Amino acid sequence: MGTGTELGRVRGLGSAREGTHHWWHQRLTAGANLILMLWFIASVARLPGHDYATVTAWLSSGWAAIPMILLIASVFYHARLGLQVLIEDYVHDHKQFVLMVLLNAFTIAGAAIGIFSVLRIAFTGAPA
Repeated sequence: MGTGTELGRVRGLGSAREGTHHWWHQRLTAGANLILMLWFIASVARLPGHDYATVTAWLSSGWAAIPMILLIASVFYHARLGLQVLIEDYVHDHKQFVLMVLLNAFTIAGAAIGIFSVLRIAFTGAPA
């Protein structure tokens, strides 16, 4: 079998059809981050004080805890998507697999710690 034409050598090596899905997720999380960060900044700015007791009392409300959990999840997922592209574009050897595993572990651990912290405050309530 000969080398054939240039078109014949690259036929079948096209898109893996994952780019659009990844691109949409990155755009959707960017929009969610924008809305949730605006909510967060406005909510914190409206607090009467920024001491521990005030912030804990605010975060113990479901109206604050649920959007905060959504913000944490969205920010970590968005960061994972962006760093995944960076790793895939600039790392081309066996280190790519290791970096992707570390990236996934870091984002899952970071999001889990953040969500656990919010849930702990929300379920234990404000300090007396």
